[in-house]
This record gives sequence, structure tokens and C-alpha cells, in this order.
Amino acid sequence: MLFRFPHSVSDTERVCSTDVWMSDPDWNLTWHTLNPDFTRCFQNTVLIWVPCVYLWLCMPFYYWYLKNHDRGYICVTHLNRAKTVIAFLLWIICWSDVFYSFWERSQGAVKAPVEYISPLLLGITMVLAGLLTQYERLKGAQSSGIMLIFWLVALLCATVSFRSKILQAVNEDATVDRFRFTTFYMYWVLVLVELGLNCFSDQPPFFSKAVNDPNPCPEAGASFLSNITFWWITGMMLYGFKTPLEEKDLWSLREVDKSSTIVPQLMRQWSNEWHKRSLRSGGRGENKDTKLPEESEILLQKSSKRRREPSLLLALCLTYGPYFLISTLYKIIHDILIFVGPEILRLLIRFVNDSNAPIWQGYFYTALLFICACVQTFILQKYFHVCFVTGMRVRTGVAGAVYRKAMVITNAARRTSTVGEIVNLMSVDAQRFMDLITYINMLWSAPLQVVLALYFLWQNLGASVLAGVAVMVLMVPVNAVIATKTKTYQVAQMKDKDSRIKLMHEVLNGIKVLKLYAWELAFKDKVSAIRESELRVLKKSAYLAAVSTFTWVCAPFLVALSTFGVYVMVDEKNVLDAQKAFVSLALFNILRFPLNMLPMVISSVVQASVSMKRLRVFLSHEELVEDSVDRRAATGSSESIVVTDGTFSWSNDDPPSLKRINIRIPDGMLVAVVGHVGSGKSSLLSALLGEMQKQEGSVSIKGSVAYMPQQAWIQNKTLQDNILFGRELKESWYREVVEACALLPDLEMLSAGDKTEIGEKGVNLSGGQKQRVGLARALYCDCSLYLLDDPLSAVDAHVGKHIFDKVVGPQGILKNRTRILVTHGLSYLPQADLILVMVDGEITEMGSYMELLGRQGAFAEFLRTYANSEQQEDRSGERDHVHDGFSLPERPGQWGTSCTAAVSSPLSLTHTHTSTQPDGPLQGADGGKSPGKQENRPQAGKLTEADKAKTGMVKPAVFWEYMKAIGLGLSFFSIFLFLCHHVASLISNYWLSLWTDDPVINGTQLYTHMRLGVYGALGVTQGVAVFSYSISVSIGGVMASRYLHETMLYNVLRSPMSFFERTPTGNLVNRFAKEMDTIDTIIPSIIKMFMGSMFNVVSTCAIILVATPLIAVVIPPLGLLYFFVQRFYVATSRQLKRLESVSRSPMLSHFTETLLGTSVIRAFGEQERFISECNRHIDHNQKAYFPSIVANRWLAVRLEFVGSCIVMFAALFAVVSRDSLSPGIVGLSISYALQVTASLNWLVRMTSEVETNVVAVERVKEYGDTDKEAEWQVEPSRMPQGWPTNGYIEIRNFSLRYRDDLELALKDVNVTIEGGEKVGIVGRTGAGKSSLTLGLFRIIEASEGSVWIDGVDIAILGLHELRSRITIIPQDPVLFSGTLRMNLDPFNCYSDEDLWQALELAHLKNFVSGLPDKLNHECSEGGENLSLGQRQLLCLARALLRKTKVLVLDEATAAVDLETDNLIQSTIRSQFKDCTVLTIAHRLNTIMDYTRVLVLDRGQMAEFDSPSNLIAKKGIFYRMAKDSSLV
Repeated sequence: MLFRFPHSVSDTERVCSTDVWMSDPDWNLTWHTLNPDFTRCFQNTVLIWVPCVYLWLCMPFYYWYLKNHDRGYICVTHLNRAKTVIAFLLWIICWSDVFYSFWERSQGAVKAPVEYISPLLLGITMVLAGLLTQYERLKGAQSSGIMLIFWLVALLCATVSFRSKILQAVNEDATVDRFRFTTFYMYWVLVLVELGLNCFSDQPPFFSKAVNDPNPCPEAGASFLSNITFWWITGMMLYGFKTPLEEKDLWSLREVDKSSTIVPQLMRQWSNEWHKRSLRSGGRGENKDTKLPEESEILLQKSSKRRREPSLLLALCLTYGPYFLISTLYKIIHDILIFVGPEILRLLIRFVNDSNAPIWQGYFYTALLFICACVQTFILQKYFHVCFVTGMRVRTGVAGAVYRKAMVITNAARRTSTVGEIVNLMSVDAQRFMDLITYINMLWSAPLQVVLALYFLWQNLGASVLAGVAVMVLMVPVNAVIATKTKTYQVAQMKDKDSRIKLMHEVLNGIKVLKLYAWELAFKDKVSAIRESELRVLKKSAYLAAVSTFTWVCAPFLVALSTFGVYVMVDEKNVLDAQKAFVSLALFNILRFPLNMLPMVISSVVQASVSMKRLRVFLSHEELVEDSVDRRAATGSSESIVVTDGTFSWSNDDPPSLKRINIRIPDGMLVAVVGHVGSGKSSLLSALLGEMQKQEGSVSIKGSVAYMPQQAWIQNKTLQDNILFGRELKESWYREVVEACALLPDLEMLSAGDKTEIGEKGVNLSGGQKQRVGLARALYCDCSLYLLDDPLSAVDAHVGKHIFDKVVGPQGILKNRTRILVTHGLSYLPQADLILVMVDGEITEMGSYMELLGRQGAFAEFLRTYANSEQQEDRSGERDHVHDGFSLPERPGQWGTSCTAAVSSPLSLTHTHTSTQPDGPLQGADGGKSPGKQENRPQAGKLTEADKAKTGMVKPAVFWEYMKAIGLGLSFFSIFLFLCHHVASLISNYWLSLWTDDPVINGTQLYTHMRLGVYGALGVTQGVAVFSYSISVSIGGVMASRYLHETMLYNVLRSPMSFFERTPTGNLVNRFAKEMDTIDTIIPSIIKMFMGSMFNVVSTCAIILVATPLIAVVIPPLGLLYFFVQRFYVATSRQLKRLESVSRSPMLSHFTETLLGTSVIRAFGEQERFISECNRHIDHNQKAYFPSIVANRWLAVRLEFVGSCIVMFAALFAVVSRDSLSPGIVGLSISYALQVTASLNWLVRMTSEVETNVVAVERVKEYGDTDKEAEWQVEPSRMPQGWPTNGYIEIRNFSLRYRDDLELALKDVNVTIEGGEKVGIVGRTGAGKSSLTLGLFRIIEASEGSVWIDGVDIAILGLHELRSRITIIPQDPVLFSGTLRMNLDPFNCYSDEDLWQALELAHLKNFVSGLPDKLNHECSEGGENLSLGQRQLLCLARALLRKTKVLVLDEATAAVDLETDNLIQSTIRSQFKDCTVLTIAHRLNTIMDYTRVLVLDRGQMAEFDSPSNLIAKKGIFYRMAKDSSLV
């Protein structure tokens, strides 16, 4: 268009009015000449005015932008001074031209008006440029694209005049105006210098945060050129190329990308949406305790009535839309620019055809093609950058919103969504939004590109293009059917995946129980069954993907074939020449992208809409009412707690769990709450915390609250951090708390004292230790009110007495604080100021211990009965006096309920989430370490291993492993099919070029039908090859997925317990979820794209080399540059991907951990701290993700530059060799070259994607190299038939340690236990009690010595042979989601009669028979819909089913009331009377009638004799019995 400006001379006659300046519009001067030039009038008007007009048009908008984006002022720098001074000098030069013109006029010379107007305008513009430079400094703009473009345009315009002036000086020396020439040359040099200065960035603003940031993101301070070329990441790329990147090398996130900025914006918009909806519905509430819907429900349900829901989409659009709109602008410009390439190709072919055209026109087209390609690159990459950053922000916002919502939803709402489902919302669903945003613009861009392509095709081929349109229209229903089916399969796959991950979560949480029961194979089969269902769907999706690939690869070819066929068939005179064929082919190639992308985008939109609904449902859940507990009303009164006519339920739909609650508790009282299992004790505490729905009445609480739940919630942090709970360390108070909670002896035994890391859910602490840590946390907070939910149940009697005396009791640290103590311990009741007796959710009696006795009510009668039975037992010598239990009466009628009713209570009212991980051993029970030793080993207390990122290249062995997983034959066959496809494609296009070069005889071409037939046949060959390789790769991917998942599952289940203690569950879940998802869906599609890109690049280079052999000089250096850029990029990108993957695990672990402890977090008012920690984890993950997306852009810019160079050289050599080339070959060469940019880009991207995603295979395979347990089955079996027959146990010189770097936990234990003996095992926490049972089950292998059962050394048996023949009832009753039948008998070995008999003996028959589904009753995750007592009785039923000769009770009755304890003990006495029973006991009264008692102390056998003999010896056992008031 530039060359048409001479036509405007007639319009500018008034300003160029003298003969000297005038020149008629003459194409001979500008185009049809060997030495083109512009007229002088054009140079002095248009070329001067263009930069001026540009700056004045931009100025208002730029001024507004700077005013609204004030970053603080920049101090005056040399750069800033130089820019301003040069602008001032330019103003002087321009105005000197004006004054010179006036001077000339005074000398009588006639001057055209342009002599005054142009320099005057230019001078004013230079003043504006100088002022804008200073305003940028004041507003903190370090670099300006507006100003750089202005100086660039000014220089380009001046350069045109510069060339003309040089030519004029050479050819017409006499007419040269020396003054103007001098000023112009000065002007040109100064503009060049100013442009150079504007390429650099100024220093950061004075108050910028980047100044204090040790590792700031360089983007904010990068210059405009650096921004559009992404040069600012080169420093990291270079460092990553030399040294593998580590976490410390990552930049800080920009403020706008941080969670603390992004999430509140989304929450604010979502709140507005809720507010609008509530106004529209007239404030009517609705029950939001709806179950989180499955994807299938969302997609398949038909809305019966359109109720206006709050729009999450609108909230997301309002939050992130404004920034995202910038990408739309970029996309419009890019879409228009992509059609410039085919137009220039048309001109180039015309140039080759026209031998008379001046050679410079060819060079001009070549330069235009190169510049257009480069501009296109910059705009496209900025577009992608905006999209990816928006996607990143959306993921941050959604994850943060889900986390915040999870902190405040009601317990009823919480029950509808499992931990796994909520974590899925945060990871999978948030990821889907992120993936969609990158391509969402294609919804409008694809139709725009199709319309433009069809318009240009119509211009080229006329109505024949309608045939191509018809083919595309026919493809729409095909793609629609594929999209619908894909959606259905996606739903099914997500459902299976949810189920699998949920089950894996439970398996990993309950792994110790699986190992103790030898149930690994049963659960492996359950997981594998779900996985097989998932793979069946994957296989169907693979077939569908093959059809989809076939359609989108063949669609452009079919469109081309039908269009060309119709074009040549409708009229013999229609000649398919090179210009028509290859310009059309270039347009068809453009058409290919939107046609490919649209189905993918629609599919992504469908997936995102599913996720949108799931998120909306979750974010709409009912929240806890903040003011349900009034904390102001009690201020100033003398009462800590006042509840008036309180009625509470877990949700609005549930019947009340607590009724008619009326209590007034004065300051400083110790209140004991007693009652049977399920009577509402824990619920009462929950109601006081505001965790329940208040239906009636009022609750007032004074002061701060500390809460200790029934099952302690322990974080994966150091023991000290667990106690401090975010508060500042006060050394003296901390020591006092630790001493009061009896933790000092434990600290001595722990390998690094209080700096020892505690595993997830307290895996390396015993039950008693966990409860004491939880109590220490509550005590350290130093609050006004303490709510303690049975904190003494899991501790030894003497420890319980110590804690009560030192902490809770009348003389304890909390003596002046109000304490509500839920307890089963009778011995503590006389010291309580007030006792609340609860039955069925009501307080039936209230008063002091003596008052309740004096009333002669049910409580008093129970106490007397209990005391009488104790005295009788004491007299008979069978049991000593018992004080540390609390039981319900055996006879019905007392306390208004019966024993059976208590056990059969249908629901546990406990609100805390039961940890499904049973107690682990005390790590490092090594007899105590000296403080000095601990200091010398700073890593001694480290337990969990963070997910480590591997470094360096992915080893070829990993690729080989994946190929072997697919099958080597199938792998090589797939590569052969790829080759066939691309060879056919190459031949078809070469055939087309030969066709276009056919001579035209009498206005027509010969052999048209033959050419068309062969072209069609080659297309069919391509289609068959495409379909075949797509099927083979997809099926290979499914086979690899099956093999890798099965291998990983087997390897993980074969790992020893130490592996699970040091590996966070988040890491393992991440492997089974994210990494397996990558292997399932991403790797096969990436392999297809990688192979396609690679063959595309090779075939393009081959075609260009054949067409223009001269390019062989250029391709090797460009190839080297390409290879270097690719390796340079992959080294950094791969490492960033690893770091991002590694940082995801702690984020998910923290999220899971928080979900299990929300009630504790809320009780302590620590929500903000946990939200901040969540923000930190999300930001930490994004810190690795952000550089990886920028690295992609960095790569794309450089590769597309290499591609643009190939296009340029292909065109250049075609121009140089035009005399020896046919138009068909030129068209073929350049149309291929136009594709090479995208192909090169994709090839490196896919190379990187293959490397970064195959890391998933590496991470899945790495569990094959970890330590494994002994074999499950030994072949041939050395186990005698029916073993064990007597239960005779002999322990010889037995020692064991938990880890090689720790000291012995058991040392040289020698014990012989006769068959049928009942042996109690006692000792304080950490003495080695649990270690002995773990050694017996070979959970930990012996370091020295051996264990013999009935004459067989257990070390020679397979682990399953051993563990299936001895039975344990563990301390923590672990249940899995599934039926009761599955929980009792996962292998289906027993009949229904056996199961019912076991339930009857476990006192559960009445309860189970009362359930609607009986044995098929579904247990929720962790068995949370059963009470603790019921779960413990189910574990007893498991033991009764197996009825082995050796039974171990590992503190099995510690966490239950004495009623359940008595039931368990009586059943064991009757049903296991012929068996050897080993009982680890806290309550010594339960073992006083045992044959013998083994006393352990610091890992060694201290005493072993009958209870009466041990008491007579007055040793350790005597002192323990004395502490328990048994002697």
C-alpha cells in the first residue's frame, strides 16, 4: 500500500505548491523501475506526519494509562536525562529548519507551505515526546512500547528520505540545500540514538518492592523489546542450562499473581453474586447440604425448573476478564496477519511468472514475508502469555476459594463431600479451567478464520469453494457425535478415577491395618477392578480419538480435493495453475487449525462446564453461622458459659442431637461430662464451639477458647510446632507445658527431641503421645475456656493421674480457668466442681459428686453397684480395685437406657474426623539421648521425605521402559505407519506441483482426470495410515497405562511401613492421580503430535532442498541454531516441570491435612494463619509454573524466528533462481516453508512436552527401586499344616530398630509363652510395647534374634502366611468405605452364618440387623458413620472370624468407655480361652487376672511373672499398679 501514496499529491497541492516540489503521480518512479523512490512532496508530508499523528493519537490513552498505573517515581538517571536532552535537541533542529525557511523567505525565495508546517509539527511532537518521557519517570514506567514504536516509525520514515537525499547528493549535487541536508543528517542520527536509548529499561521506582526482593521477577523491569522477545527470562535459561535449577533459583511471584491478591478478588465477586441472588429470591434460604454431584449427574440431568443460581462464570469473568480482554485484541490482529502470507505467496508466484518484473520486487516481497512473520510471532506469543497468566490466576483463585470454603462449611455439608472429592476440586477441576482459558478465544476466532479463509478461497477459485464448504458442513455432525461420545466417556472415566483415588486414599491411610491383616491383595484387586473399568473407557476413548484424528487430518485434504476436483471438472477452461493451487493450499493449511481446534475447544468447554457446576455446588454449601455462639453477651458477667433452652442438630434436616440444654457455668469451674457411647458428650462441646446448627435457644461464651478433640489432630510438622500452633515460643512457659503434659520422657526418647518431625496424622507417635501433644497445644494457648474431649483415654493410668493433677485438676495449671472435661474416668469425678450426666442428647442430672450421690438417683445407684462389684472382685483376688474407668450398668433400666442400646447407637456424634492411620511406633525409642547428641545431628528428627525433583536429562532408559510397556513390536509398527502417512502426504503435494506445471493447450490442461485420480488415491492412503497409527498409539498407551499402574500399585503395597511413615500421603496420591492421568491421556496424544511435527519438519526441509538446492548452505547453520535453542530450552523447561510437580504434593498434603482438622482450626481461631499457609503453598507451586510458561514463549519466539528465516531464505533463493524454477515448485517450496514455523515450534514444544511428561513414567517407576518387605508367599511353603496349633511363642535374644540410623528400640528380649497363656504387656510410653507386636507381625524385621511360634521360626515364612495365621485388634479401629461385609471379610472366605455369628459374639448383631441394608450397609470414608465403640467392636468381629491361635490386643480398648471395654474383655475370655492372648494395656485392671505380665522398660524386659508375684516384688509393675490405685 505504501507505493500508492503518490496519488495523494493532488490532495496536498496546497502545501506542495511550487514547481520544485510538485511531481505528478508516477508509478514509473516508485514501482515500474529498477531504482524506486518517492516524490519529494510525499517525503516531506506523509513520511514526516505519520510518526507525529501516531504519537498525538496515542497520547490521550497513554496519559490515562500512566495516570491510573502509578508505580512511584523513578529517580533521575543518566538514561532519563539523555532521552530528554535528545528530544530537546531534536526540537531545536526542527525549529531551526522553520527559522531557516523564514530567513530564506526574507531573502526573497518562494517557499512551499510544507517547509513551515512539517518541521513545526515535528518540533512540537518532539517536545511532546520529551514531556512524555518525564511523565513516564514520575509514574514509574521503566520502559515504554508507545515511545519505542514512535522512534522506530520516525527512524524508518527518515531512512527513506535519507536514501533519497544521498541519491540526490550523488546525482544532482548542484541542487543540494546544504543547511537542510546537515540538519536532516543530525536529525537522523539523533533519532537513531533516541531509538537505541528507548530499547533499554530504566531503574525500578524509588519505593518499588523489587528493590528489597532478593530474587524479583524481572518482567516488571524489562524493556519493551525484552518483553516482546521474552529476553528477560534468558538469565534463568542460561543458569538452568549450566546447572540444574533448584527451588532457590526461582523468582518471587509478582504481587498481581499472588494468592493474597487474586483469591480475595474472586471471593468478593462471588459474594456479590450470592448477594444478588438472595435479593432476587427475596431472602429465602435454601438447604445447600446437597451432595457434590458426579459429573454424569451434571451432564445428563435435565433441569426441571430454571431457578436462578449464583453464576460462578460471571464471578470469574468479572475477576479475570479485564486482563484477559487484552488477549482478544492480540488474537484479532494475529488472525488478520495470518492471511498476509498467502497473499504475498500469490505475488511471489506472479513475480516468478513475470520475467520482466524488476528483481528488487522479489526482494521486497521476501522482506515483507519475513517482517510479517516476525510481527505475527510477537503478537501470537504475547497473546499466549496473557492467556496462560490468566489461566494461572484462575487456578490460583479457584483453589484458594475451595480452601477457604472448606474452612467454613457445616459438618453436614462436609459429610456430602469426601476429602478426595474436595482435593479433586482444587486440583483437577481448577486445572481444567486453566487448560480451557488458553484456547477459549478459539470459540470466536475459529469461525472468523474460517470465514476469512473461505472469502480468499472464493477470490481464488470462485464458486468451486462451495464443494469444500459442503465437506466441512458434513464434518460438523461427525465432530458433534464424537464430542458427545467423548463427553460421555469422560464422565465415566472421571467417575472411575474419583472412586480409585478415594480408595487409594483409604488404602494409604489404613496401610498398617492392611499389612497386619494381610489384606493387601484383596485391596489390590479392588483397586485393579476399578482401574480395569477406567481402562475400558480409555480404550473406547482411544478408538474415538482415532476417528477424530482421522477426520481432522483428512478434512483439509478432502476440502482441497473436492474444491480442486469441482474447479477443474465444471469447466475445461478452468486451469489449475501454481498461483491458484498453492495459494489455495496455503489457505487450506490455515483452515486446518480452526477446524482441528474447534472440536477440542468445545470438548474443553463441556469439561469446564462440568467442573463449573461441581465448583458452584461446593461453593454454595451451607456455612457455619458465625453468630450462633454469642461471645459478647457473656463479657463482664461472672459466668463463662450460658446455654438457655438449647436445641442443636448437625444439619437443618437432621433431628436434634441435643435437646433442652440448660447450663450456667461460673468462671474457673471444672465440669465433668459423663455418659455412654453416643449420648452426645462430644456433640455438647461441638455446640459450644458453634460447630452444630442451633435450632433453638442461645449460647454465650466468655473469652478465648482452647479445644482438645477426642482423637488428637496432629500436623506433619515438628513436635514443637504442633504444640506452639503458630504462636511465639516462650521458653519457660513451653517447658512448663511440656512437663505438665508428661512429655519430657518422650522428648528424651525422640531422636531430635522436640525438633523431631511428626509424620502425617501423627504416624510416628503412639495414641497416648498424640493425645498429650494435642493437650499441650491447648494448654500452651493460655485461653480462658478449655473444652477437653476425653484427653486421658489413651494414656497410661499413672500418666493420666499426672496430667489430671498437673493440668486439669484443682491444683493444676488450669485451676483458675473454666474447664469442660468429657471423661470415662471415675477417679476424676470427686474432684470435679460440677458433673453433667448425659443420656440420648439430654442432660438428665447435674450437680457435684456428693450432690449426685445424695440424690439417690440413677447415677448414685450405678456408682454403688460398681463399687460393690469392685469389692467382690477384690475379695476374690481376681482383680484389684478399679478407678480409672467409667462404665454403664449391665442391667437394663438404669440411666434410662440399656447396654444394648448404648452399643447399638446408630451414629457417632463425634464431629472430628477420625484418623484412619493406626498408631505407629515411637520413633527412636532408644533409651534416651543426651541433648548433646541431638544437637550434633540436626537431621536426626527428620521423618518425612519431601518429593525430590530429579535433575538432568530424562534417561533413555525411561523412554525404553515406556516402549516396553507398550510393546516393542507395536511401538516400531506405529513409527512405520507415521512414515507411510508423511511419505504419502509429500508425494501428493509434489504431484500437485507437477499438475500445476502441466502445459496449457488451447486454454485447457491434459491428463486432468488422471492427475485428480492419483491425487485422491494418495489422500486415501494418508487417511488409512493416519487412522492406523492413531489406533496403534492410543491402544499402546492404554497397555502401557495398565502395566505401569499395576506395577506401581504392587510396588507400593510391597513397601515396608517405614516407607509410608517417611513418604507423605500427598506424594503417593499425586503419583496415582496426576502422574497416572498424564500417562493415561497426555503422553499418547503428545507422542502422536511429536511424531507428526518431526516428520513435518523433515518433509518440509526435503521439499525446500529439492526446490532450491542453494538453501543447503543455510539449513545446517539454522539446524544448529535450532538444536542449540531446543537443548537450551529443554534443560530448563524439564527442570521447571519437575519443580512444579514436586511443589504440588505439599500443597495437596496441606489441603488434606487441613480438611481433617477444620474443627480444631476454627476452635482456636487460626483460620487466617492456615489460609496464609495455603496461599504460600499455592504461590510456591505457581513460582515454578510461571517461569515454565514464559520459557515456552521464549522458545516460541526464537524458533519462529528460525522458521521465519527458513521462509525468507526459501523465498530469497526462489527469487535468485527464478529463471530455472517452475512456478509449481516455487509454490510448493514456499507453501511448505510457510508451515515450517508452526512445525518447528510444535516440534520443540512436543520434544519438551514428551521429556517433561515422560517424567511421570520416571516418577511412577521410581517406587520399583525402593526397599521392599519380604515375600508375601514363600514357594515352596515351609508352614506346617494347620499351623499354629498351640500358640506356643518363644522369643530368643530379640532386638529391633526402626531405622538403620536409630538405636535399638528392643534389646535382647527373651520370653517364653506357653500355648493358651494370657499375657499382659505393660510399660510407660516408648518402652517398646508396640515394637514387640510389630516384630511379632514382622512389620519391622528383627535386627538380631528370632521369634518361634509352635516350633517354626517366623522369619522363614512368607509375610501373608504369618499375618493371616495370627490376629490383632489394633488400637485405632480402621474401617474402609464399602459394605460391612467387605470390612469384615474382604476375600469373601466366610458364609453369612459365620459373619452373623461373629457379629453376635461382638455384641453388634442387634445394631446391624436394625440397619436397612444389614451386612450391605455402606460405611463412609474411615467408617465415620459408626461410633468409635461400634468400630472397635467390628474389629473384634474380624478377630472372631479368623479365630487364630494367637491374638494380640494393641491397646484395643484405650479409647472406649468401660462398658465397651467390658464387652470386649468378656468376649475374648469366652471365645479365645484356648488361644494365646497378648494384651498391651493402659488400664492395668484389664490384665490383673492374666496368667503373666511382661514389663518392658526402655526396650528391655524388666519383669515377667504373674501379677500377684510382681506386686509382691514391689518393682516397676508394683509402682504402676500403685499409680493406678490398684494396690
